[in-house]
Amino acid sequence: MAQRFRGEVRAPDFPTNLAWINSDHPLSLKELRGRIVILHFWTFCCINCMHALAQLRELEESFPETLSVISIHSPKFPGEHFTGSVHNAVLRYGVEHPVVNDHTMYLWQQYAVRAWPTLVFIDPEGRVIGKHEGEISPTQGKDLLRQMLEEFEARGLLDHRQLRFSTTTAPSSFLAFPGKLAVDAQADRLIISDSAHHRLVETDLQGRVRTIIGSGVQGQADGSFAEAQFNHPQGVALVDDLLYVADTDNHLIRRVDLRTQQVETLAGTGEQNGMVRTQLQGPARSIALSSPWDLVAFEEKLYIAMAGMHRIFVLNLATGEIEPFAGAGPEALRDGPRAEALFAQPTGITLGVENQMLYSADSEASAIRTIELTGEQQVHTLVGTGLFDFGDVDGIGEEAQLQHVQGICAANSLLYLADTYNNRIKVLDPRTREVRTLAGTGEAGIHNGPSDQAQFNEPGGLAITGNTLYIADTNNHAIRLIDMTTRNIATLDIQP
Repeated sequence: MAQRFRGEVRAPDFPTNLAWINSDHPLSLKELRGRIVILHFWTFCCINCMHALAQLRELEESFPETLSVISIHSPKFPGEHFTGSVHNAVLRYGVEHPVVNDHTMYLWQQYAVRAWPTLVFIDPEGRVIGKHEGEISPTQGKDLLRQMLEEFEARGLLDHRQLRFSTTTAPSSFLAFPGKLAVDAQADRLIISDSAHHRLVETDLQGRVRTIIGSGVQGQADGSFAEAQFNHPQGVALVDDLLYVADTDNHLIRRVDLRTQQVETLAGTGEQNGMVRTQLQGPARSIALSSPWDLVAFEEKLYIAMAGMHRIFVLNLATGEIEPFAGAGPEALRDGPRAEALFAQPTGITLGVENQMLYSADSEASAIRTIELTGEQQVHTLVGTGLFDFGDVDGIGEEAQLQHVQGICAANSLLYLADTYNNRIKVLDPRTREVRTLAGTGEAGIHNGPSDQAQFNEPGGLAITGNTLYIADTNNHAIRLIDMTTRNIATLDIQP
């Protein structure tokens, strides 16, 4: 018979000295003989890699006895080299298959990988069949795997068994990888996106829990707070008693009425744009979105950091129409008219300077961008010079360097930044473009006290009111506070 999927090159095996997650021993390709293997080369900062994880999960569920996925983490940023950080990402994203930390990029080089994500297909005899760069349509992926399985079954190569691996468990803390925050001092209200618990938590400003929004079951459902379901929600924006939510992994925008305790979907189809369709504007419920990550509301408009499309979108709350507001689509760093500018995975957005400017945290370019809401509506870069330019340097303009900055908020004509992979909180003056460290030693950890001794672990979201800056300290599963007068750091005592 014709052997369409016969590999010719023996797949390089895993070195024995690498750290593994979700496996109690170092794996070898020998023990995966008799199965189709997909090697997923990824880095946990990358939105396309996050999409690929969800797409691969669908393939794994369809072929549990004949398919094994191994994620090979090949880091882009220095902050991604550590096995502990990779382990946190595995828990945060709910990855259940084995993951190996290729921190020296050895396997990346052995397989001649050039881009994140890349999928390498290996046949049941341990030979490379082919390579795919970028995301994969689950429908097309299933069709391809069925063709492979038909051939391999006919050749008698398949060993039908469901392999079991030791999966790490999520933290038992009240919060799990909190992402973003919203605060309303007048209502004595703090909203926390409890991302890995798939819910929102409302507390007062002292941390006493008032309401849990969502059942905590990963899913996609409107209804009462007890019935509603979310999937890794991130950005939150408060407008009086209405809460807008970026339901990131559902690719939806949700609206929560805090008075009636009801959740409804405002925008998105629940499918990821790029996998299903390309239409970008129209009635909001008819447009597929892609990983909305943060939100800001202003004058009947909701601005959305659409991380998965490298754009800023705007939802007209009065008409229910949604459309791109800034960004042409490709991932890059380019200034100019808002429709022609290029962004790189915006994961934070805020309003500032007397409501005349939007500010974006472009995480993949470690950059802070500004978008004019009036006049010529130009996009300018305040900090950051390119996709592969990053560091931990205070300074002015192009002298300053950040590392995968994810959080941003404005107050007193200043911008406060969650410099995520540097484990620091920084402040940026948009007029002078000067960046300076506000808090954090740079080492991952959890330590309170004076700002220059404090430690954070990948902080992802910020909100400020009065003299208090609230920080979603994501990998510490905690909300931290900075007293802006004393510069002292504390941990919010959340009382369920």
